[in-house]
Amino acid sequence: MAAAPEVVATAAEVRKRVGGARGAGKSIGLAPTMGAFHEGHLALIRRARAECGYVVVTIFVNPTPFPPGEDFERYPRDLEGDVEKAGQEGVDLIFAPPAGEVYPTGDCTFVEVTGPLVECLCGPHRPGHFRGVTTVCARLFNIAGADRAYFGEKDYQQLLVIEQMVRDLRLPLEIVPEPTVREQDGLAMSSRNRYLAPEEREAATVLYRALSEAGETVKSGERAPAALLAGVREAIEAEPLVRLQYVELRDAETLAGVRRVEGRSVLAVAAFVGKARLIDNVVLEPEA
Repeated sequence: MAAAPEVVATAAEVRKRVGGARGAGKSIGLAPTMGAFHEGHLALIRRARAECGYVVVTIFVNPTPFPPGEDFERYPRDLEGDVEKAGQEGVDLIFAPPAGEVYPTGDCTFVEVTGPLVECLCGPHRPGHFRGVTTVCARLFNIAGADRAYFGEKDYQQLLVIEQMVRDLRLPLEIVPEPTVREQDGLAMSSRNRYLAPEEREAATVLYRALSEAGETVKSGERAPAALLAGVREAIEAEPLVRLQYVELRDAETLAGVRRVEGRSVLAVAAFVGKARLIDNVVLEPEA
């Protein structure tokens, strides 16, 4: 039986344990999460375990990225189950702080990436979201002092924003992307999938089907963004239980608009299925 990871609630305790591991010559891997683990989270943890000598997992439902009216209060929480799963994967330390440990009273400093990376996709629809993400990540990176931090490509825009922050702040940290983990029917794994009723769960599979069909269209030679976007939009809007929020085609590195699919592009969607807001994406790499 795998040993249960140690669970701590303060930054001082994290720094003490990480300092001891680093003193023993171990590299530090960090998997920041909001908990309610699924296979996507576990893929991050396994990658960190394979590449690092000491693995830290944070479990913190960060309040700051949730705009008013979103699901902060009902976001899935399962610390006991998460600790058990983390132990099975060989995690060394879990940092599960109260909000006051991450955001002490009187703090007035935020970290914010501005510009094109946050002006498209989820940015306009979730005001303040990415400032909340970068602020909490900067704090967790500082507390954990990791060599590598692991993030999933399902949250593609978030990944690019965090990479930009790390570059801009000259943080001595490598951001390691991990491919999206999917259910057998293609639905991207997400803690919010728990919100879905059975008929909603089935309807949600249209997101990846529509993206995949667009990818096949590109392989067949289509290069016009308008045609690709129209195809995805038509497929999703044909599903009555799904309400499309956006579908956009962007440069995969800069998120700039794409006039023609020539290099790597990301095709991304966000949609509401019942009470769940789901996102997904595929990276398009047309053959020369």
